[in-house]
Amino acid sequence: MLFGHLITGTAQIFSDVRTYWSPEAVQRVTGWRPAGEAAGGFIHLINSGATTLDGTGKQRRGGVPAMKPYWEVTPQEAASCLDATSWRYASLGYFRGGGYSSDFLTEGGMSVTMSRLNLVKGLGPVLQIAEGATATLPSEVHDKLDLRTDPTWPTTWFVPRLTGKGPFKDVYSVMAAWGANHGAISYGHIGADLVSLASMLRIPVCMHNLDEASIFRPSYWSAMGMDAEGADYRACAALGPLYGRK
Repeated sequence: MLFGHLITGTAQIFSDVRTYWSPEAVQRVTGWRPAGEAAGGFIHLINSGATTLDGTGKQRRGGVPAMKPYWEVTPQEAASCLDATSWRYASLGYFRGGGYSSDFLTEGGMSVTMSRLNLVKGLGPVLQIAEGATATLPSEVHDKLDLRTDPTWPTTWFVPRLTGKGPFKDVYSVMAAWGANHGAISYGHIGADLVSLASMLRIPVCMHNLDEASIFRPSYWSAMGMDAEGADYRACAALGPLYGRK
């Protein structure tokens, strides 16, 4: 989704929101039970083809995995991204025309925001946002889980930040509420910026895991009632779309 690129100035990972792995399922398949941030399970983000090599997480900010604007990427970091990437043949079971795919594993510990713009009949565009972080799995666990889909594709293990309610009451609910099996994954937690941008474009936000104190919308929204989500829909409908105007 272009919004994240405009806000961060960085490349975005484009992935299928492919599989939710519960702690019980991971333990049954691999013998290892997730702990720490991944204790509630995680989502397998995997793209059926190439995606940006910045998604390897081999760039650094303060020693932590990052994705930088291209003008800040050092030659050493660019080389590290390439070294962490393999170039696989395309699976003929999916792509009979052949071709190649980048294949890498995103480093864990990187703050990211997954977003998606859905076009809903009778409503128009609505935005979904899920802030979280990439996770690290033991190499033998990654290998076993990766084989359940396609080992020639790039993988990111994603843990959304939970709030204990609604679609963010658990990791499974995040995936179950997602509009379709794709998402744009931006570096950093940019959800508040996406919400403000969406309000300027008159696009309601139907799902997010942000602290209400971090959200800014124009004061006009306060005239639409005290229910923040409902007020967002009412304000966007009353003002009409800004996009597409000449």
